[in-house]
Amino acid sequence: MSEFYNRYKETVAYLFSHLPMFQRDGMAAYRKDLTNIRALCDFLGNPQDRFKTIHVAGTNGKGSTSYMLAAILHAHGLKTGLYISPHYKDFRERIRINGQYIPKKFVIEFTERIKPAIEQIAPSFLKFR
Repeated sequence: MSEFYNRYKETVAYLFSHLPMFQRDGMAAYRKDLTNIRALCDFLGNPQDRFKTIHVAGTNGKGSTSYMLAAILHAHGLKTGLYISPHYKDFRERIRINGQYIPKKFVIEFTERIKPAIEQIAPSFLKFR
């Protein structure tokens, strides 16, 4: 295996081992307010304020609805980003830009950039599987 591939695998392993998950950590991972996510957004410069967003919520059909919305908007010439959970084989299945997985290089570089925030804030990690 290449060194780059190993770095990608190590990066994903870091995310799953350093971010609390309800399935692994129980109530210790549960956050009932937005304090941590707001701190993480502040660390990143509040990127959510620079683009329009559709948040799909509910019990069933979120993935299908989100995929359809992203496909429709992209077909009409808009740049789309899609986040879903869980992934099945590759972590990058969770995050797509214009229907394409984000590059492994982006996962590595972004994780390196936010490691100080992960260590300080300890945001929880949504993982349903």
